[in-house]
Amino acid sequence: MTTTYCIKLVVTSWLAGMSSMMITFITTSVQNFCGPNTIDHFFCDLVPLLELSCSDTYIVQLEASLLGIPLVFIPIIIILFSYTQIIVTILNIPSSTGRQKAFSTCSSHLIVVSIFYWTLFGVYILPTKGKTLSINKSLSLLYTVFTSLINPIIYSLKNNDIKKALHEHIYTRAPCKSL
Repeated sequence: MTTTYCIKLVVTSWLAGMSSMMITFITTSVQNFCGPNTIDHFFCDLVPLLELSCSDTYIVQLEASLLGIPLVFIPIIIILFSYTQIIVTILNIPSSTGRQKAFSTCSSHLIVVSIFYWTLFGVYILPTKGKTLSINKSLSLLYTVFTSLINPIIYSLKNNDIKKALHEHIYTRAPCKSL
């Protein structure tokens, strides 16, 4: 990977992300808002924001869903293609311990990526009718906080030095002394 290619990938990602969000931003900004101005959510997300609108939000919701489909599915297709190539490569590893170690690393990453994308899919792609606000909040917590929190834990526990230090900390603690 050259520096030029890396810069092109970054610029393309930023432009695609900003242009797709700009479309939603423009259509949301022309909505009429009346009544309470407090969003019952952890952050200013599109769905709870549209619930405060007095205007018809069908077009904005349709637009968000239609834009969300490629923004979610294109990365998923790339990830699935990459993991297919990784699995084929892992299966060609001659030692069973090498295969087991490689599958262990890949499976933990795939679990985190799956949690992230399935919750995004549940919040932004699936229809919102029948979904309660608490379900949306919980799913939002999963893709914003949980995946960010669990990633370093998963990868640090694969490090033998950290495993050893954690084991020593848990099993060699001095008993509490009474006063």
